[in-house]
Amino acid sequence: MTIAPKKQPEIKDLLDKMGHIDFDGRKLVSKAFEFAKKAHEGQLRASGDPYFTHVFETAKILAEIGMGPNVISAGLLHDVLEDTNITEEEVIKEFNSDILFLIQGVTKLGKLKYRGLKRHTESLRKFFIATSKDIRVVIIRLADRLHNMETLQYLPREKQIRKSTEVLEIFSPLAYRLGMRFIHRKLEDLAFSYINPEEFEKTSKLLGQRKKQDMKFLEKFDRSLKKKLAEEKITNFTTNFRVKSLYSLYQKMNRKGGEIEKIYDITALRIITKDIHDCYKALGIIHSTWKPLPGRLKDYIALPKTNGYQSIHTTIFTGDGGIVEIQIRTKEMHEIAEMGVASHLSYKGKKTKDVLSQIAWLKNIISKNDEASKALSREEKTPDWIKNLGKEIDVEDEGVMEDLKQDFFGHRVFVFTPSGDVIDLPYDASPIDFAYSIHSYIGNHLTGAKINGKLASLDTKLKNGDIVEIITKKSANPTRKWLDLVKTSEAKRNIRAKLKLDK
Repeated sequence: MTIAPKKQPEIKDLLDKMGHIDFDGRKLVSKAFEFAKKAHEGQLRASGDPYFTHVFETAKILAEIGMGPNVISAGLLHDVLEDTNITEEEVIKEFNSDILFLIQGVTKLGKLKYRGLKRHTESLRKFFIATSKDIRVVIIRLADRLHNMETLQYLPREKQIRKSTEVLEIFSPLAYRLGMRFIHRKLEDLAFSYINPEEFEKTSKLLGQRKKQDMKFLEKFDRSLKKKLAEEKITNFTTNFRVKSLYSLYQKMNRKGGEIEKIYDITALRIITKDIHDCYKALGIIHSTWKPLPGRLKDYIALPKTNGYQSIHTTIFTGDGGIVEIQIRTKEMHEIAEMGVASHLSYKGKKTKDVLSQIAWLKNIISKNDEASKALSREEKTPDWIKNLGKEIDVEDEGVMEDLKQDFFGHRVFVFTPSGDVIDLPYDASPIDFAYSIHSYIGNHLTGAKINGKLASLDTKLKNGDIVEIITKKSANPTRKWLDLVKTSEAKRNIRAKLKLDK
């Protein structure tokens, strides 16, 4: 039996996914394709495939989600600085400063390490946003991680677990916050399959059984619904179906005591109308025709979720033993919900045109108009709501972000240990603050510090991205002067305690 050779990456496969990009953009991506292919020549992945297949698949993901030519090109080139002999000067000469900026950003994010330290998890999430300067960098990194997860089977079990944990703790929440449902759902399900393969298989079988049963029923109900709405003169609408992801179903089953029968939203029918008036008219028709389940009506149009999501949700008895969840929204609400951009906005006090202008900003920065985005400075093209992503902490049961907390980025800096862990500290924090944030013993016996490999005084104000190394000596002790240099309550408390003991 002969095994057919694996299909080699071809530029046509990438260009086919770039219908939104003009001739010049396609020409740029084609050039990046050939450049990356030559740069990675001879390099192999753990799977035995040429390394170039990884950057090619990363670029394909970026093309599928509508990124522009600079972003797709940077996806193809994102590893050339780190893994080949290509220099920054060569990238500038062959391409442009924007592509180099994106590659540098992805390379920097790639060096961050997650070591399972719970107290640093949120710091690392925030750092992704705070230091990327351009949201496109994070998007490329997410596409990069998605393809790595799709080929994770070739790595040792230990690495599979570590990388899958990173995905659930870091990458998937980021994808969710950026509204990238396509990546968010895939990342979660892939990580789930490695972290808990038995539960993954069990959930997968249950979903398969329910989906087959539900979809047949939904298609039948969809025909009845369309007929009823048409009778009531609602004709300008479309419908589609939504199926819950495996990891989301698994989490919900845990909350419901493992009883899948208690979960009514495994599948749902969506109605997309032309305006808000038709949303409520459709709801009235549905409730007058089919009996609603008590307590299951949620009007997120009148009362949007804190993340800006708008839709009407209701669950009805179909009369023939079935139960169906229905979501009703306008086309604009659907586009916002699917794109997810509005999930990072609070609608409080905002007019629709303000929300849409910010959505237009994201479309502008990550889609075909790379030249327009370059015309803006990095500061101008990163609105407050993007910076605010780092303020979000947890995901509620139904996948809703908690209300944004107090302003964060204006008052924090993010610095590294030599091993790559991220520590967040107050603005103007010193190496003394850093030492105490690692451990009180290190702070109490601090004698010196190196910042980015160079000796620095203890009153140095730390900046974003600094790598700090602490020098300790057993005989060293804090002094009263340190109290004037530190910003954290933890450092002040430990210094005072040590000074009292030494009296």
